[in-house]
Order: sequence, then C-alpha cells, then structure tokens
Amino acid sequence: PRFFNQLFSGLDYHALAGRFLTETINTSQYTYEVAPVFVLMEEVVLAKLRELVGWSSGDGIFAPGGSISNMLAINLARFQRFPDSRRRGNWALPRLALFASRESHYSMEKGAALLGIGTDNLRLVPADQRGKMIPEELEKEIEKARAEVRWGQSCPLPCPGALCPVPYPIPMFPAPSHCQMPHPDVPCLILILFPPSHCPRPHSNVLCPILMANSVTWNPHKLLGVGLQCSALLLPDTSGLLKRCHGAGASYLFQPDKFYDTSYDPGDKTPQCGRRVDCLKLWLLWKANGTQGLARRVQRALDATRYLKEQVKRREGFQLVMEPEFINLCFWFVPPSLRGKEGSPDYWSRLGKV
Repeated sequence: PRFFNQLFSGLDYHALAGRFLTETINTSQYTYEVAPVFVLMEEVVLAKLRELVGWSSGDGIFAPGGSISNMLAINLARFQRFPDSRRRGNWALPRLALFASRESHYSMEKGAALLGIGTDNLRLVPADQRGKMIPEELEKEIEKARAEVRWGQSCPLPCPGALCPVPYPIPMFPAPSHCQMPHPDVPCLILILFPPSHCPRPHSNVLCPILMANSVTWNPHKLLGVGLQCSALLLPDTSGLLKRCHGAGASYLFQPDKFYDTSYDPGDKTPQCGRRVDCLKLWLLWKANGTQGLARRVQRALDATRYLKEQVKRREGFQLVMEPEFINLCFWFVPPSLRGKEGSPDYWSRLGKV
C-alpha cells in the first residue's frame, strides 16, 4: 500500500474491497444473464465518465489496460473509415498512417505492429522542449505521409506530464475526403474532469478539444488509485460502432430471442470473450468519496507538487528540469563532484549516470 514508484501506486481501501469481491465472485461480464448487476454498473460508470468528459451520450467499454484501449481506438478508426477492413483485411486498403507525438505512449508503436498498419507507417511528430507536439511539424508529417486514412493522437506525457495541445491534430487535416480520428489518451488528466467545487474548470484549452475527439482513453487505476486494472475507452458514438467493429455474434452466447433486451450484452463490444469486472472497484471508490472528494484528492496532489517544486529550488544539489504543468515533477540530483561544472563537455553524460 505504500509503494509509490509507478503511476499506478497507492491504495484506496474501498477499491481494494471491490477487488476482493470481484476476485471472490470470479465472474465475467459478456452477457447480462451472467453478470446482471455488473453489466448495469458498468453502464452507469461509463455514462458518468462520459458526462465528465462532456458527452451527453455515447458508448464505451472497460479494457485490460490503457495500451489495449489505445489499440482498440486505432482499430475503431480504421473500421469507421473502411468497414471492409474487418472482412478483407489490410490487403484491400490503401496505405494507412498513424500519427502520434514523439513523446506519446509506446502503445502507439505496438498498436501499429499488432493491427498490421506497420511501424514504418507510424509518424512520430517532433515535440518541443516540454515534450508537446509541434503543430507545424504535424502538418509536415501529414504532407509526407500522403495517406488515405489519417488518425491523430495526442496525450499528456507519461514522464513530464505536459499537456499536449490536443486541438491541433483536429483542424489541421486539410483534405475533407480523408478521415481523421483524434484520440486523446488521458491517463492522468483527472484535474480537468474532477475540478474542486470552488474553482472553474482549469485547462479549458485542453478539455474543449477533448469534446471534439472521436474517442478517449482514461485510466482510473493511475491517479485515482483504483488499482490495476481499470481502463475505460470512451466514445461519443451512438451508432453501435464498438459492436460492429468487434462483434462476432457467437450464437451460443448472444442469442437474439432472450427474455431481456440484448443490447445489455456487452461482450461483442470487445475482441475479448471473458472479461474481468473492472467497474465495481471504481464504483465503490466513487460512491465512498464522491466527485468532490476525488477532486480534493487531486488538489492535494497538486499542492504537494507545488511544495516539492519549491523544495527542489531551495535545496543545494537539486536542479529543476522544467516547471510542472500537472503533478509530474522532473528534477536532477547533482552530486558534489559535478556542481559548478555545467559547462563541461561531459557534464550531461556524467549526470545521466547518477
């Protein structure tokens, strides 16, 4: 419970109780008849997450981690532009291209490989000193690619926590005949979605473009401390895109003549068959703390970051890498042997070994 080295560190006891229950019950939630309470609970939680993002309607699914959520989003983008890709595969498609910030999560590269797009067709857009995607460089990469399908991705960066300028990938695709599928990966942007009650929503320049996205990945198992795994893929789509893209209609599970509305069977929304119950721990945590309670938790983390920043600036031998934009704080510890030698040719190589 006091392990704080990774982004998924910490422990919430209400979420832990939910994990105990789901492991004890050991059920899956591909149909309503197998897990009726959890299917309804998942719908409620996903609807609330979409509401916080700013979507009054839509769809979504819990996936086994943020990487898989991002890969599902890539697959949805391809299917929406080329529905035949599900049946005929990449052989029947024009050359595809995937755009991402050079500092974005490496699941973009894994997704390009897994889905047959190819890592050579992953266009990593240069970033500035803070790690943010440079809009002009994105335009250049688009011109270089000349691809039929263009799918843009920006995300808060895992290490520096920089808030990438999400709006830029959206209006910068000039050809209306081409398809753009912006997909922000927001594993840590909880402050945007859980603002304190006495404050207006901060970072509106980041939140507003999220409303225009085709999909959003959100990982409550990180800053909220829900516990691994808890990752949601959210969409504003109401056309059944998830089921049309991933469904197989297995007759032994998804019979059309059931005694209830079969739209409550979520199994065909994902390539998986068996699926863990990841909604209960988030539901319990949310019920116990409330939306404002979660906002206060995030505010405490921000306050702690500001305090640590001042301590780093004040203490000898510590060097701030950049001013934090979120709760991520990057700094160097400079040992006595390197202090005052910033101008030496081997300074950074030696500091990097500390």
